[in-house]
Amino acid sequence: MTSTDALAAADCEQVLVVRDRDADVTAIVAVHDTRLGPAHGGIRRWRYADLGAALADAVALAQAMTWKCALAEIAAGGGKSVILDRDGLDRAAAYRLVGRTVAQLGGRYFTGPDVGTGDDDLRVVADETRFVALDRDGAGPGDLTAATATGVFAALTALAERLHTPVGRLRVAVQGLGAVGQQLCRQLHAAGAQLVVSDVVPARAEAAAAAFGATVVAPADILAEPCDVLAPCALGGVLSDAVCERLTARGVCGAANNIFAGDSAATILHRRGVPVVPDFVANAGALIQGATWHLHGERVGEARLQRIARTAGELLDRAVAENVPPSVLALRVARERVGGSLSP
Repeated sequence: MTSTDALAAADCEQVLVVRDRDADVTAIVAVHDTRLGPAHGGIRRWRYADLGAALADAVALAQAMTWKCALAEIAAGGGKSVILDRDGLDRAAAYRLVGRTVAQLGGRYFTGPDVGTGDDDLRVVADETRFVALDRDGAGPGDLTAATATGVFAALTALAERLHTPVGRLRVAVQGLGAVGQQLCRQLHAAGAQLVVSDVVPARAEAAAAAFGATVVAPADILAEPCDVLAPCALGGVLSDAVCERLTARGVCGAANNIFAGDSAATILHRRGVPVVPDFVANAGALIQGATWHLHGERVGEARLQRIARTAGELLDRAVAENVPPSVLALRVARERVGGSLSP
């Protein structure tokens, strides 16, 4: 897909490609939809093949955030920032650039953490704009990473009920052990689940083995690992047609965004009777917590995050009843809610 095709498919309200010439850094800020409220979405720092690939990722992620807001019943829309990482990147300059751009949008877009972006980076952003999810002087939305993991665990619990297997008896393959993947493993281990893990950073996998008794497999093997639930917690696009045809997992639920490489992959798993919790339902915890703080100045309680389980369960049940892939149904519901916001 070309960058032009990506823009047309996502139908973003606004896309900004910004440069700091002196520091030689480039970033993209995409605002997908603000009909329900101001856009929300984190900052991803990643090594992209080229500007077109970064643009396609930014707009796809921003679009997914819109659907996530709608399904989470948050009065907000979707946005996303990406920083084009490279050797020798002036990291502080890159985050200052994003911060200045967010500030210029004047509250149309709130940002926060994502892949490659931590609290230290967000503090740099916060020097440029107040429209950023970060605890300051004891005030703020709280631990967004923990909120995401809690939401994924809640969704996975709903999936386990549909698999007629208690969480404590599940064998879960966790792909990716970043901050969210690690916390998800901690919650699954505490519930008694058996863990199989992989990460491109061997030390992370070794740490999970030591802390949770997890079995470590190579990143190239995790998708083929026999398990009850596959939990993708790395980057998107991991479920291709070929992977879905041979997947041994009985269900899928993880923290990664845009897990399907294409629409046909979702159809393959649905045809095979493998339920998949839509990613933008399962990983909505950070959005719920961050947006609630931005919009209302309140921290959400555990019960609000646990509502993700109800949403996931209702979608899985309805997908069976209507004989459509859960991701297709979730997208339809989200689009209806966003479009409905235009009605008088």
